Amino acid sequence: MRYLLMILALLAVPAQARTVTDSAGRVVEVPDNVNTVFAAGPPASILVYVLKPEALTGWPRALRPDERTYIAEPYRDLPETGRLTGRGGEANLERVLQIKPDLIVDFGSVRDTYIDLANRVQQQTGIPYLLIDGRFENTAGALRTMGAALGVPERGETLAQDVEATFARLDSMLDEVPEEDRPRVYLARGPEGLETGMKGSINTEIIERAGGRNVADDGGVTKGLVNASMEQVIVANPDTIVTWDRNFFARVFDDPLWRGIDAVRDGQVYLSPTAPFGWIDRPPSLNRLMGLHWMAGLLYPDRWEGDLKADTRAFYKLYYHVDLDDDDLERLLEWAEGRPPM
Repeated sequence: MRYLLMILALLAVPAQARTVTDSAGRVVEVPDNVNTVFAAGPPASILVYVLKPEALTGWPRALRPDERTYIAEPYRDLPETGRLTGRGGEANLERVLQIKPDLIVDFGSVRDTYIDLANRVQQQTGIPYLLIDGRFENTAGALRTMGAALGVPERGETLAQDVEATFARLDSMLDEVPEEDRPRVYLARGPEGLETGMKGSINTEIIERAGGRNVADDGGVTKGLVNASMEQVIVANPDTIVTWDRNFFARVFDDPLWRGIDAVRDGQVYLSPTAPFGWIDRPPSLNRLMGLHWMAGLLYPDRWEGDLKADTRAFYKLYYHVDLDDDDLERLLEWAEGRPPM
């Protein structure tokens, strides 16, 4: 098996190459023309699809029926490739070498674990592997780096400038809002609503970037996702709750424990759209930019100027290459503006 991998790796080496320095400082030789890309995980697949959809060799997880409408038709039936990184990484090197991509891309953490993986996979397959910093604040930089690597620098620059304009607009608005006057927000994950992300986690990044105060805050002691108790949520008493779980959203207004929380009593519970990708996370990639527009409008309806339907249409056209009709748009935004289910 080792000799088979070595032979296939030799076949995969590009004849002509240029160098790209990735977010880990690795200098990687990539082909002059990158026509096929293997995404190491869901965040990377979105980055590649947004920039150069024709280069994407497949989705780490095949699109579900309710997601397909929100992806350009030529790319709805791309094969499921599995993933090299994150939970449930099931793609193996033989699968990668069967596809023979010009490039492998990972978009997310640049910790040593992922650097080691990138180096190992690149050495074993002979396929260049770029590791791109997926922090939300690095979004514009990631678009420029990958746009250049994929041979679409103009596209990368256009999107990067759009991101920077959104961030600047948001910062200008938040400069006028003292920290103590900002909404107190709770992210309710799962059917019970008791899984949440601590302040500073990748799962709550857009809440905090949009000017919300995450009530799951222990001063930075705990990181990432945690399971909260109902008592902790009651004590925190958020004035705004966001969720992507339809089961939780359907029952929260009738639950006697949740009804005592300010956000529920005042109707300030919002269901995030999830097609084709989540607006809060799931995965933490460029999809969160649309979530940022949505979240800013929820938290600051009198300050954030925008129309959710118009903004959604524009975003899906620019980033996802699709024109949404009225039915698609209505279905996507069904409860995003806080209308409780009847």
